[in-house]
Amino acid sequence: MAEETKHGGHKNGRKGGLSGSSFFTWFMVIALLGVWTSVAVVWFDLVDYEEVLGKLGIYDADGDGDFDVDDAKVLLGLKERSAPKPTVPPEETEPYPWLEDQVLEGPGPQNIEDEVQEQVQSLLDETIYAEHGEDLHQEQDGPAGELQPEDGIFAGGVTDDRYEPVGTGAVHEETEDSYHVEETASPAYSQDMEDMIYEQENPDSSEPVVDDAGRTYQEADDITYQEYDEQDYVFTSSQMKEVGFRESFEPSENEGTESSDNAVDDSNTILEEVHVPPAEEQREVPPETNKKTDDPEKKGKVKKKKPKLLNKLDKTIKAELDAAEKLRKQGKIEEAVHAFEELVQKYPQSPGARYGKAKCEDDLAEKRRSNEILRRAIKSYQEAASLPDVPADLVKLSLKRQSDRQQFLGHMRGSLLTLQKLVQLFPDDTSLKNDLGVGYLLIGDNDSAKKVYEEVLNVTPNDGFAKVHYGFILKAQNKIAESIPYLKEGIESGDPGTDDGRFYFHLGDAMQRVGNKEAYKWYELGHQRGHFASVWQRSLYNVHGLKAQPWWTPKETGYTELVKSLERNWKLIRDEGLAVMDRAQGLFLPEDENLREKGDWSQFTLWQQGRKNENACKGAPKTCSLLDKFPETTGCRRGQIKYSVMHPGTHVWPHTGPTNCRLRMHLGLVIPKEGCKIRCANETKTWEEGKVLIFDDSFEHEVWQDATSFRLIFIVDVWHPELTPHQRRSLPAI
Repeated sequence: MAEETKHGGHKNGRKGGLSGSSFFTWFMVIALLGVWTSVAVVWFDLVDYEEVLGKLGIYDADGDGDFDVDDAKVLLGLKERSAPKPTVPPEETEPYPWLEDQVLEGPGPQNIEDEVQEQVQSLLDETIYAEHGEDLHQEQDGPAGELQPEDGIFAGGVTDDRYEPVGTGAVHEETEDSYHVEETASPAYSQDMEDMIYEQENPDSSEPVVDDAGRTYQEADDITYQEYDEQDYVFTSSQMKEVGFRESFEPSENEGTESSDNAVDDSNTILEEVHVPPAEEQREVPPETNKKTDDPEKKGKVKKKKPKLLNKLDKTIKAELDAAEKLRKQGKIEEAVHAFEELVQKYPQSPGARYGKAKCEDDLAEKRRSNEILRRAIKSYQEAASLPDVPADLVKLSLKRQSDRQQFLGHMRGSLLTLQKLVQLFPDDTSLKNDLGVGYLLIGDNDSAKKVYEEVLNVTPNDGFAKVHYGFILKAQNKIAESIPYLKEGIESGDPGTDDGRFYFHLGDAMQRVGNKEAYKWYELGHQRGHFASVWQRSLYNVHGLKAQPWWTPKETGYTELVKSLERNWKLIRDEGLAVMDRAQGLFLPEDENLREKGDWSQFTLWQQGRKNENACKGAPKTCSLLDKFPETTGCRRGQIKYSVMHPGTHVWPHTGPTNCRLRMHLGLVIPKEGCKIRCANETKTWEEGKVLIFDDSFEHEVWQDATSFRLIFIVDVWHPELTPHQRRSLPAI
């Protein structure tokens, strides 16, 4: 008994003190109190963690931009203080003189490229919104992207008062060899760099950065670069998504397309729009909207290095920078601009303050649809990079953003200068060289772009982005067989910017031309990855939800009156066409878009992108007068009205038009009895004099002329009947 007492026992066998169940009960009570206390702290925002972290930042002893265990060891004397490594070379600690001399909106050095092809804008969209007080207007350098009204269509919600380029000359329809970089501005740096500049103490934060419109910024490597209205435009080196790189990337004087697959206004960008319409309306999505670029496994293997964005001065004022940035992220853009402006006044040598001001002005430009504010943002990005003692990562980020915004405003030469300086400052960064290659393509300088990609591939032979673009250039130079391995290996690499519908398009087309039966395998893969509506329907600028079938009847289109008028007056239309053919001035212009395998094919255009060619109509006045009564065709800004003459021995390669927003009518005028036929998808038909054939040229089609005399038809494009009136007004021209 004494022994039991000594050990705290009782006669009944129970141990003294708290029982196991009582101890567990008290443990749970304390644990729950702790949990609810934590919830209360977070819920009622009792602690300003950003302020605490900002204060701890001043104890950063090892120069890595945050306060951590290593810093504590240094402060306690357990570890030697490491000498801070300069983030920029000594010679660059002074302001960059080239940044101060750079003319952002001017024409740039004449020895760089004398002709900036505004057509390069088939990447952005010529859409200008003149109906919103301080709407963004495309700059003179060339149309690129515009900030669009909220109720418009991304990258293309043009109003009736849309900008019309000044000048004459035939406008090209986008060809199969047109590369629209809807990502043409390079992909925005990375989210770490873009939106976590003031959160280096918390690199693992998983909170997405949301702007005032509720948009989350994504990794910029593989997105169609869009900030002004989620998918509205695109530029990118890792972002080549939406600028129109053409064949030789030179504007052509005429656009030859039997079934229109190609004309793009030289001053337009074809930036497809994702309609943000009433629920019942369909949406148009840019070519890369559905792209699934990166292999998740590859993404996981690449660990991004944390950028160094704060210099010594910015570390001491980090709490103030964070407070201003917090306003921006909460959507209080005007307040954030004011806060950063005060910081710039207070700390004029702070690159973080100027960069924050630039980002806020960028957001405000979107919010107000203002080119003027966007120009201020460009200037602020330049100023941030040109201050002394700017971390190299921030220099890179600021200049990339500056280049992107210059491209967006159509300042292609200014953007090119910025990209050239980026490559000079960071010669080992191949992604910047890739962006530079895109910059050259955007001004039509294929040769310089080719040299850049050759240089990249010499250093990094497995760079997928460089491969697909190098292959694209080779194909544009008609080096079809040589282009195939580059396009194929580039797509297979899975690198950012390579899973783009245009590359599948060109790879399949190249394979078809050399007789490689794997072409449809790649078309199928492009379809599976969301780039094509189907294996047959491979247009890149589409409105989702429209009825899709290769061949149509007049009744199905709803345009029966137009068809009847064409068929009733076919002889009048024929006679005016023959009269033009008989003239010696050469009014029929040869097709020059590399659609022919062989032969002779020319056309005479009366309407292009919804614009009447008054001079051409003088040659066919009665035909033009007849068509003036039908706005479904004369107002079709994604089509043409033209005569097409094809001579014996001509074969047109299988190809597709650029958009599903139109249907194409062929009126037979002079048709040989045998030898002329057209295939659309898997059905082949022949023309009849005085009869109209209607097909959707976004489906693959092919033409043969094996007769003994010429074939003359009249081509009339009409809006797809299911497009709403708003869409017909808003969709950008192609």
